[in-house]
Amino acid sequence: MIEQGQTTAIELSVNGHRHRLRLEARRSLLDALRIDLGLTGTKQVCNMGNCGSCTVLIDDQPVYSCLTLAIECVDKQIRTIEGLNENGTLHPLQQAFIEHDALQCGFCTPGQVMAACGLLARNPHPSEAEVVEGMSGNLCRCGAYRGIVQAVLAVSAEG
Repeated sequence: MIEQGQTTAIELSVNGHRHRLRLEARRSLLDALRIDLGLTGTKQVCNMGNCGSCTVLIDDQPVYSCLTLAIECVDKQIRTIEGLNENGTLHPLQQAFIEHDALQCGFCTPGQVMAACGLLARNPHPSEAEVVEGMSGNLCRCGAYRGIVQAVLAVSAEG
């Protein structure tokens, strides 16, 4: 049994970069990203897997980082909202969210974008119903759902 406060060394691959960390085995991936690596784009809201604001991709699958232990992510590829920006340009989904008014306060947007990335990786040309279903694990308190669906459909039509 691992005692509280006892740490272990792990290596995580985040956004294409390897990071050596020493953490408690019970540390969430969300805390490792935000606190240990300073990647604050992934948001902490409910810490119970209810809202989706902490969604990241692990091996191209969307997961709630608040419910995932960092130690479970060894030998996996983690991608956060910060990892979408290539060469200083917005990812097509980020641009589509702007163009389709798919964000208001912006707090849930990183999780929404990452969930949409995972959805489009699995299904590059989803129907509107499939987008609604695929995004159902991510809540938006501002009610920007229509814009979110339109943004995802616009990107799928381009690709």
